[in-house]
Amino acid sequence: MAKIEDQHYINLILNGNPNAFTTLVDRYKDMVYTLALKMVTNKEEAEEIAQDTFIKVFRSLEKFKGESKFSTWVYKITYNTCLDSLKKSKREKKTSYIEDFSEHQVKELESVLDTIDEKERNQVIQDCLEELPNDEAFLLTLYYFDDQSVDEISKVMNNSVSNIKVKLFRTRKKLASILKERLEPEIVEYYESERR
Repeated sequence: MAKIEDQHYINLILNGNPNAFTTLVDRYKDMVYTLALKMVTNKEEAEEIAQDTFIKVFRSLEKFKGESKFSTWVYKITYNTCLDSLKKSKREKKTSYIEDFSEHQVKELESVLDTIDEKERNQVIQDCLEELPNDEAFLLTLYYFDDQSVDEISKVMNNSVSNIKVKLFRTRKKLASILKERLEPEIVEYYESERR
């Protein structure tokens, strides 16, 4: 059975059936929580942000015009709710010192990651994301784990497509630097020796 479109449930809610909102919450709760956790890195705070996000989504549902996907709209509300929370607590994760990496080095490290099994690779990337500033971890989560396009991310983060491309490139370089430090040196050495 095909998944019923989000718009169907939105219409039910707008026509006086608030119980239909449960389906939308079930559909997006994991995504919202995961994104919030990437930004605030505190489970309780992420749960609070997820609740606030769904309250905002419910209250402003009539403002959703369908100009973008519903998931993109929910991402945007999640992102803005996270930013509000970070401003309130006036804290930001520490930024790692990152050396400059060439595009070639970034591609090499991504190739090394391809040699690791998927579960281990995802865990390595998740661990490294924690060392990035909140907005950069959020950006990479949208792009790599949630398969959002650059266009969709630009709507979520209120930035131009070209700006998102630049941020994505720079953030990938930072992630590559962190990965290089974290990956077992012999894996990197093995791969580099194979390339010679």
